[in-house]
Amino acid sequence: MNTEEVLDIFRQSGAILEGHFILTSGRHSPIFLQKARVFMHADKTEKLCRALAEEIRASGIGQIDYVVGPAVGGIIPAYETARHLGVPAIWVEREDGVFRLRRFEIEKGARVVIVEDIVTTGLSIRETVETMRGLGAEVLAAACLVDRSAGKADVGVKLIALAEYEVPSYPPDKLPPELAAIAPVKPGSRTL
Repeated sequence: MNTEEVLDIFRQSGAILEGHFILTSGRHSPIFLQKARVFMHADKTEKLCRALAEEIRASGIGQIDYVVGPAVGGIIPAYETARHLGVPAIWVEREDGVFRLRRFEIEKGARVVIVEDIVTTGLSIRETVETMRGLGAEVLAAACLVDRSAGKADVGVKLIALAEYEVPSYPPDKLPPELAAIAPVKPGSRTL
């Protein structure tokens, strides 16, 4: 599956929004990928995650014990990708602002792949990598459905992206005039 095929699924789902958005990272953008509109369709989600699982297999990272998703956005793609890889899916969730593996236990040395929905700055993946390494896991790679940074985000490990879609984003104090003229909305899951 190539980038255009991935973006077609987002378009078919009405998931590419235009306006003025405050991203989970705190940056501002004229485009928001509302993956929840994709994830509400099991057939579209299955197609994307099957393709992501194929990319993960083709990357040559070897045996995987778990797929880990950062809550909230990574839970659905992690689960569905894990299903296609034939391994368990687990997730980290925030507790006092820090990711924790609250509902699961893993063995030291467990080989994990982190699966995220959309990457902009890579912060959620970096925090998940830190959490999993703190538990003694070996983080083989991270994977995402869409890399909004087009390969520029540093996630701390190899990043496997099903699609790269570079979308401009700006710090709040450096908005272009056309974006600053529109009232912002914050559709993401993490509060700033």
